[in-house]
Amino acid sequence: MAPPSTTAVQDDHVALAEIELCGELMIAASAADGERLSPDRIDEVLRVTPCPAAGVAPAPR
Repeated sequence: MAPPSTTAVQDDHVALAEIELCGELMIAASAADGERLSPDRIDEVLRVTPCPAAGVAPAPR
């Protein structure tokens, strides 16, 4: 059997980070008073900060 590729390992780290962020969103949603999370609250949970140059938020770290 061939050893796992570096790409697969990198993809695993990305997948785990995405799963963690989804979990954080679910926790925030279950604790929210309203029916939906506001865009500002979603950005806060995902630790997104506005990009001053373009006015578009960059990907979370």
